[in-house]
Amino acid sequence: MARILIIDDNPHLLTALRKLLVYKGHFIIDVPNSGVGIAMHKKEPFDLIITDIVMPGKEGITTIIELKKDYPNLKIIAMSGGGSNEPYGYLDIAKRVGADRTVAKPFSSEELLEMINELLAEE
Repeated sequence: MARILIIDDNPHLLTALRKLLVYKGHFIIDVPNSGVGIAMHKKEPFDLIITDIVMPGKEGITTIIELKKDYPNLKIIAMSGGGSNEPYGYLDIAKRVGADRTVAKPFSSEELLEMINELLAEE
């Protein structure tokens, strides 16, 4: 069982991901913004963070940079639907600033679970 934090401003996606990952046996916390997520990780670190890129306030790119600066070994999956832009540009940037894996929305449960399993197996 891994401690996983999900950061996304879409409450429907948070609910779906939480249900999927709890069903797979993980301890899940989900939050609607990066500020809360970073504070929670500093208080009690997670094994893996899944973060959206395009969000109001602090975007995912900044979140990844901040987290990797203080926690270089932290596993991070970045996800994006791209907003008004193509998601792959954001995901490429996320990878360059430290995301371990990236995934474009919409994605399958299997695709996300495979990434999570790969990253957790690296620990």
